[in-house]
Amino acid sequence: MATEMRGEPAATEDKDKEKKSARKRTSPVLFVRQIIAELRKVIWPTRSELINYTLVSLVFVLVMMAFVAGLDWGLQKGVFAVFG
Repeated sequence: MATEMRGEPAATEDKDKEKKSARKRTSPVLFVRQIIAELRKVIWPTRSELINYTLVSLVFVLVMMAFVAGLDWGLQKGVFAVFG
């Protein structure tokens, strides 16, 4: 039939294996080793890239602060004009 799928029993066996392996906890030492191994894979930015990213972030935050402050000021003036 069209609803039957090939390899369905194998998929349930794989799920059982995944459940068993997912239940097993790793030791704290292994966890730290895995973290260190992952951090070695990271491509860290150079000093100039870091400065550039920081400046871009600060400028963006300042622009958004000015936008929100202007919007707040405008709405405040509008509310005072309507309600007195």
